[in-house]
Amino acid sequence: MIRLIVSLSVLALTLTAPMADPVQNYVENCQECHGAERLGGLGPALIPQTLGRMRGPNLVSVIRDGREATQMPAFSETLSSEQIEELAVFLKQPLADVPPWGEVEIMSSRVMNEDYKSVETPIWSSDPMNITLAVETGDHHVSVLDGDTFETLDRFETPFAVHGGPKFTPNGRFVFIMSRDGWVQKYDLYALQEVGRIRAGLNSRNIAISHDGKWLAVANYLPNSLTILSTDDLSVAKVKSVKGKDGTPSRISAVYQAPPRESFVLALKDVPEIWEVFYGPNPPQMGFAHDWRDEGPLKSEDPFPVRKITTPDYLDDFFFDQSYEYVMGASRSGEGGQVIDLVIGQKTADLDLPGMPHLGSGITWKYGDTTVMATPHLKDGAVTVIDMSTWKTIKRIETLGPGFFMRSHENSRYVWVDVFFGPNKDVMHVIDKDSLEIVKTLRPVEGATVAHVEFTRDGSHALVSVWEDDGAVIIYDAETLEEVRRLPMRKPSGKYNVWNKITFSEGTSH
Repeated sequence: MIRLIVSLSVLALTLTAPMADPVQNYVENCQECHGAERLGGLGPALIPQTLGRMRGPNLVSVIRDGREATQMPAFSETLSSEQIEELAVFLKQPLADVPPWGEVEIMSSRVMNEDYKSVETPIWSSDPMNITLAVETGDHHVSVLDGDTFETLDRFETPFAVHGGPKFTPNGRFVFIMSRDGWVQKYDLYALQEVGRIRAGLNSRNIAISHDGKWLAVANYLPNSLTILSTDDLSVAKVKSVKGKDGTPSRISAVYQAPPRESFVLALKDVPEIWEVFYGPNPPQMGFAHDWRDEGPLKSEDPFPVRKITTPDYLDDFFFDQSYEYVMGASRSGEGGQVIDLVIGQKTADLDLPGMPHLGSGITWKYGDTTVMATPHLKDGAVTVIDMSTWKTIKRIETLGPGFFMRSHENSRYVWVDVFFGPNKDVMHVIDKDSLEIVKTLRPVEGATVAHVEFTRDGSHALVSVWEDDGAVIIYDAETLEEVRRLPMRKPSGKYNVWNKITFSEGTSH
């Protein structure tokens, strides 16, 4: 009887004992790779700012099934369905306290490749100006392609979840790649070796490189800061806290290079301002920009002085004219846009841009006796074409759905635009620059996401991504629009040609 009572008691305790809570499950199963504070380590940061932007399977299925071709294991045999659900809920909760991530913390994260050896000339015989990088998000690698033969020269691992376009030094030798959780990687294309990496933020948006190749600016969501790195050794030159004129902290939506102005221009998420951060020795005089005078003297001790320009609305996305005097900004409401004159620091025109344009993917080309800018829309199936001399809409081209990327080349008579969202995501439209009409609609892989075009240096070929795990980069003859070759890849996203990027080709985003 005593044994029976004891056995029943043990059974009752077993049935009523609470399961380990999600915090404990995180410590036991996730902390080693993702860090004690969920801010990342070998794996990415597991915080709402990162998880909310990540593509692919939802969080529960990732925990349950793992991620193929990564070090993320499946926990279906370790955790129950309920535990996995609770862990997913826990990971989506914001951090109680955001840890400091300033110069000391950033520098402590820097890891330089001890095996890296510089070379005098490329170790390959390809045209250095016709190298194209293809980012493969399926297993977090970049393929280095010969732009003439389309052979792969190297395929190297990147930080997790690369975001924003890679940036090249002016001579095309080094490239910098950034991940969503703030890691910046430097890679030597001549030697085909990683030079080093550093974590410039905890959750980051994109990077921009100065026209002289000396500085790399990293736009951060978390913390609210701009990190400026030396491109030479990835050391921290400056960390700038981002607060509006009234003291409101703000995330940075994006940072851009403005070469003639020797500055970085920031789009801010949480305050109606544009920031211009100067890196040149002689910041330009700003005419009637009285707000700039209020920020302090031009010759301050800060090597990166900031000018804050108040705007009538929040501007999340930018496009610059060829002189970099004017910036076209998309309003957060998605109902229009503005033109800001950076010289005088004031709005000079409104833009008819309904449907939330993706100005960051806009391009320009010569059209008659003027220059036009065209942008896809994230909500509407349309491309808007704007005369940059009058800021008026010339035409609204109807497409089969909302698009994300546009590309062309100065030697091509066509513009390529994808249909990234909706049931027609397998479509790529080709538009004639003169008639502003869609002349061909490609469907290279039925049902697959087909997106993002890049051209070779001479514009003779267009490279298109089949944005799937078993995807490919499809190479087209840019004149006949006929397929030439397919390169199998793991969910390829963006492609970036050295020449087109360092020369600011009119058909590529800057």
